Amino acid sequence: MPKTKSKSKNKGTKLPYTLKSDLLFKMLFTKYPKLLKRLVAVLLNIPLASIKNFRITNAEMPPEEIGKKFCRLDIVMTVDGKKVNLEIQVENEGNYPERSMFHWAKLFVSSLPSGDDYSLLPQTISVNILGFSLFRCKAVHSEFAPMEVTRHEILSDKQRYHFFELPKLPDVESIDTTSEKDLWLALFNAETEEELQKLTATGGNIMEQAIGAYRGIAADEEFRHLHILRERAKHDEAQALRNAREKERKRMESVLKKKDAALAEKDATIEATKKEKDTAVKEKNAVIKAAKKEKEAAVKIAVETAVKAIKTETDAIIAGLRAQLAEKQ
Repeated sequence: MPKTKSKSKNKGTKLPYTLKSDLLFKMLFTKYPKLLKRLVAVLLNIPLASIKNFRITNAEMPPEEIGKKFCRLDIVMTVDGKKVNLEIQVENEGNYPERSMFHWAKLFVSSLPSGDDYSLLPQTISVNILGFSLFRCKAVHSEFAPMEVTRHEILSDKQRYHFFELPKLPDVESIDTTSEKDLWLALFNAETEEELQKLTATGGNIMEQAIGAYRGIAADEEFRHLHILRERAKHDEAQALRNAREKERKRMESVLKKKDAALAEKDATIEATKKEKDTAVKEKNAVIKAAKKEKEAAVKIAVETAVKAIKTETDAIIAGLRAQLAEKQ
């Protein structure tokens, strides 16, 4: 696959519907299973002639299901005993690897009837065609399997994930027309009539068949009716998500307000306690200071009284001595 820079915004006649539409994608490939079989062979690098058993297990698309919110339009197949789940996803709604793993796990677990041996679990492959970039690499195709992190030993061949990131494709003018995989991905990525014409002219018989099938589905009244239901469901889904986010935002605001109020109350209590403590300390210091002054005054009076008494006594002794001296003379 050429390492050309991802294509910029297309110029030309915009297609009313593209194969990024999960509804159109599923209707086309369930109506034309031979094209789906070829696509799966190309994406998984399986020789087409080697596929002996190929069956779509969820081809039904009841209108009442299409009109439901959060309806998932993937294609589940049995390919020579393997379980293959194929899905096209335009918007990155977050946590896509986990989402892919979750749906892989549901398919894997549902493949083993109660009481059967684990060894009968089939290889289960998740194939994701993405209208957004998911990984930090230039490669369009990424394949994952459970692996020991130091020896790089595969734990089991029964778990596989394939991701094809359409924004990393080159312009249709730069597509390697010898690579059928590149041609298919360019078809899914096409948004203008001019791109379809280019793929028809350079992609050979298989692109002519696929684009002819696309035009037939896009013009079909059943598809257009289901497309309206699908778009309405997507709008309802988006509104439901917005409502949920708004409800969660308000809930978080309420929680934060309560938390802020509790913190403010705690701060006020701490401040009041600090003031009470400061007042008590001041009162204690005042009592100590007053007691110190009283003690100092008492000591001063006691000292003065003692000095006076000593002075009086001394004066009396001196007077007595003087009297005795006068008598002798």
